[in-house]
Amino acid sequence: MITRRALTALGLLALSPLGTGAAWGRGEGPDLGPPAPMDLDRLAAEAKALRERPRPPLPPVRDAATLDALTYGPRTEIGYPPRHALYRDSPYPVTFFALGDLFRRPVKVFALQEGQAREVIYRPDLFTAPPGNPFHDLPSDAGFTGFRLQTAAAGLPGDATDWLAFLGASYFRADGDGHQYGISARGLAIDTAPLPGKREEFPDFTRFYVAPVRDGAVEILALMEGDSVTGAYRLVVRKAPRCVIEVEARLFFRRAVDRLGIAPMSSMMWFSEGQSRYLASDWRPEVHDSDGLLMHAGTGEVLWRPLNNPPEVAVSAFSDRNPRGFGLLQRDRAFASYIDDGYMENRPHLWVEPKGDWGAGSVQLVEIPAHQEYDDNMVAMWVPAEPTAPGQDRTFRYALHFSADEPVRTELARCLSTRVSKGAWLVDAERKPGRPNLMRQFVVEFDGAALSGLDPEKAQVSLQFSRGVAEEVGATWAPYRKPGPWRVFFKAYVEGPEPVEMRMFLRDGARALSETWIYQYYPEQKGTLL
Repeated sequence: MITRRALTALGLLALSPLGTGAAWGRGEGPDLGPPAPMDLDRLAAEAKALRERPRPPLPPVRDAATLDALTYGPRTEIGYPPRHALYRDSPYPVTFFALGDLFRRPVKVFALQEGQAREVIYRPDLFTAPPGNPFHDLPSDAGFTGFRLQTAAAGLPGDATDWLAFLGASYFRADGDGHQYGISARGLAIDTAPLPGKREEFPDFTRFYVAPVRDGAVEILALMEGDSVTGAYRLVVRKAPRCVIEVEARLFFRRAVDRLGIAPMSSMMWFSEGQSRYLASDWRPEVHDSDGLLMHAGTGEVLWRPLNNPPEVAVSAFSDRNPRGFGLLQRDRAFASYIDDGYMENRPHLWVEPKGDWGAGSVQLVEIPAHQEYDDNMVAMWVPAEPTAPGQDRTFRYALHFSADEPVRTELARCLSTRVSKGAWLVDAERKPGRPNLMRQFVVEFDGAALSGLDPEKAQVSLQFSRGVAEEVGATWAPYRKPGPWRVFFKAYVEGPEPVEMRMFLRDGARALSETWIYQYYPEQKGTLL
């Protein structure tokens, strides 16, 4: 699991002033190796050839003691001055990450121009670090562990900020419209939350080919290597008017994969407004980078699933065919919800827009228990129904949108919040025959154009439970009889540790007024109220 602290520490922050110089590394820029032809077809042919033989064992990590010493504090002291950037005359210069305790293996990065690739040669003097920093003990050929794209900050000529970074396994992320890092994309997920007897596999991007800006876009090729799969990726990245990454992934399978995650993403949910009552050991009201999974099904239905920090690993699957899109969103945009100087309200949404025929499968959500904010404990991905097989080739195309705006535009009311009361065991006088004794109050808030001018107390609330009983179901205004959001109240009577699947939407006769709210509720944890 890539931690939040690791990504922040490795310099995904503003850097020093950009220098001037030639795009191909003259002057203070990095040295480049000899040219060789490269494009997506050549890289795919190489990945396919690699598939035909097992992945060789990874070599032992060199200088492990030095890397162990490059922990959070020393890593934050290492800089890469923009005057040493690749393509530093470009609107998006490229700078590099050094090795450290959490990112211990180097990757190769190539400059790609006019179909010719030249390796960027590592030199220690490209980086800066204070005297005594363990970085100085690394060998002269230690190598880079990743790279990032910079841009000059608006209104601050000469200053540089990074906005797209590739670091660790096949992880990458962009800062989006709010200029805040948060959620991460991944090239591929294999056996996340694995079945018994299996472990999650993290295939690596081992080589990158980065082109200079052309027509506002940056082309990046990446070679993937893993025990079960090899692959060739082409990413066309645009920052303006918003960050969109067009992805083509050509995959070549060495062996079958039980749970293949296409267009996966990882985010963090420690606690939200619905869980702070029992999870929060913190002074802030909410701590998360995403608060829900949004899905636009192939049927046109729009579904919203608030995220949980669950008591145990949970996998939820939502069957679909040719989905129109899915993603993890940070829907709560109010500073008062977080009161955090990291501005969590500005964390970007990450939305996957499939291209072409994806067939049958499911959007799967993996929720992993977390006890701090530094763990990426949420994973969302598309899992095809068609099984993989050794020797199989598959291609997927999609667009990734790192944005602040809602990715699906309809008049349907959106779910704004999900709140749950502390559980209460009913006294004898309140018990009813056949009804569970544990009760919780749910309050779910909706807002949107479809509710305008309607009376919530006359609307129908369609609510279903997988088990248990719902009582006193109804909607009203928030606040009462004032224009604005609607609140749906209901009491849930369910006992036992098994999760309860809930599904609800608002309607006016046969007309749907809201997106479909779906929720996984844990009444008890091993006999203890949550």
